[in-house]
Amino acid sequence: MLADKQTPSTIDISTARVRRLDISFSKTLSTDQHGFSERLRLLTLRLQTSLELDRLLDFFFEEVSNLVPLRALSYSHSGTDFQLQIGEANGFDVSYSLSHSGDCLGELCLFSSQYVPDPVLEQLENALDCLLFPLRNALLYRQAVQASLKDPLTGAGNRAAMVHALSRETELSRRHSQAVSVIMLDMDHFKRLNDTYGHQAGDAALKATALLLKEQLRNVDMVFRFGGEEFVLVLSNSGPEAAAVVAERIRAAIQNLCLLVGDKQVRLSASLGCATHQPGESQDDLLRRADQALYQAKQDGRNLTRVASA
Repeated sequence: MLADKQTPSTIDISTARVRRLDISFSKTLSTDQHGFSERLRLLTLRLQTSLELDRLLDFFFEEVSNLVPLRALSYSHSGTDFQLQIGEANGFDVSYSLSHSGDCLGELCLFSSQYVPDPVLEQLENALDCLLFPLRNALLYRQAVQASLKDPLTGAGNRAAMVHALSRETELSRRHSQAVSVIMLDMDHFKRLNDTYGHQAGDAALKATALLLKEQLRNVDMVFRFGGEEFVLVLSNSGPEAAAVVAERIRAAIQNLCLLVGDKQVRLSASLGCATHQPGESQDDLLRRADQALYQAKQDGRNLTRVASA
């Protein structure tokens, strides 16, 4: 089952790394094969109860820890930009590249406080076989959710994704007293760009701007297309001073961005408004203050950054 890498539901262990010492594992190794088969059946049933990746892997870690004294699990899937770590990732480790029917299902690393002898390792890999199909379904679900929350033109988050992200960030701000700021960005003279060079040029400008925004921000920050030529940036754990610095850096980068339309070089610019969440403030009020700061930037001549008053 594990040796043939071409068959469905395989675990590619070509990159497995197992470090072992001569320590008895007799207390955790079950010799009752019927009992082990029943545990695998129950594991499979439990793994079918969730399509959320974090819950699925948490279930797997909890159940398999009854077989092997695991201290941590680390998992990543680059295709859906998902990473998870459970526990402290140290000790003896074994790593797997998971696949199902030719689809890459990510990288899994399990950490044990003791070495893993071959009989227990075989049981562990039988348990991993139970994970593959539920894991593939959870990844497909995550991809579908991600697609529903993305703007199809720019790849940035859409408005629904922004509402969800702001809800989470403002709740974190309330619970942990950490700052969260938003930047509202509007491309200057965008209608003129469309009228002069066509909507394809406008689309290209929006794509280039969205890519630039992602490059200018940290991994924890988020970019959303608010509508038309407007973007909203959500800056986690960032106060008004930090938000103003980020906004000004972005404004300068867009000003230096050159869009090639046919044989012509077109310069772009944007106006930006910043606002930092205040205690008890709603999402709508936060966005309204950022929008007012943006309006002020446009009134003052465009290609400017303005910060909302408290």
